[in-house]
Amino acid sequence: MKLKDINIRDPFVLPYENVYYMYGTRAYNCWSQPDDLSTLGFDVYESTDLENWSEPTEIFRYRDGFWGDQDFWAPEVHVYQQKFYMFATFIGKDFNRGTMVLVADSPTGPFTPHSDGALTPKEWMCLDGTFYLDKAGQPWLVFCHEWQQITDGTICRVRLSADLRQTIGTPETLFAASSPKWAPKNAKRYVTDGPYLYRLSNDELIMFWSSLVGESYLEAIAISDNQDITGNFTNHDDLFFSDDGGHGMVFKTFDDKLMFTLHQPNEREKEHPVFFEISEKELQ
Repeated sequence: MKLKDINIRDPFVLPYENVYYMYGTRAYNCWSQPDDLSTLGFDVYESTDLENWSEPTEIFRYRDGFWGDQDFWAPEVHVYQQKFYMFATFIGKDFNRGTMVLVADSPTGPFTPHSDGALTPKEWMCLDGTFYLDKAGQPWLVFCHEWQQITDGTICRVRLSADLRQTIGTPETLFAASSPKWAPKNAKRYVTDGPYLYRLSNDELIMFWSSLVGESYLEAIAISDNQDITGNFTNHDDLFFSDDGGHGMVFKTFDDKLMFTLHQPNEREKEHPVFFEISEKELQ
């Protein structure tokens, strides 16, 4: 398959042992509960050149007894303690939308539930949890408290246990979607979406995240004031990307190029992953 033929949202790329593994949200049934719940799940695509990709391999599927039965969103796969951990968002009948952890022995799965349901607060509507390991080796969950519940969406952090099965302490808010200078005034909604953390070569810690201005999907950057997750995050005055694309992340290729990926356009069943080569200078 060519990249333009892959219809997913929220692309996430894991480079591992000379293969690029790409995960994402199935675009065709991501907005509502399908009649056939067996169509809910996640796939992986494999490539060695970022241009030619395998057909999708299913790595997780809804099954009876699983708490989530709608909105299988934003799977990210991270290598941690010699296993592959997926952070993914679901919504269920007895639980607001939230992010849980799944685990596998391989980047191609199969993935099985690891945490006891969602790790985000049960009474909150949350999405797009991402994994971060701080300088001391402490794991964290960074996620969005959704605008649909609080109007002005926020990005939050909470510590995780070493085994990634539960949280430690209570979530803390990093910033609200209305806080950047580029955010509109008196909007009816302020959206936070798709956080992803990346450490620059100068040791600065930045966060990519997405929002909407009107109907325009965009990508922004915030930076920590203490070079770690415990700092205060301030948004850049200028947007990183504003051409109807978002939920991005950055990764390095096997020949050490810095690549950014997001989905574009933000239009149902037309969205696909897009790759851009970038430089760290653009991110500072």
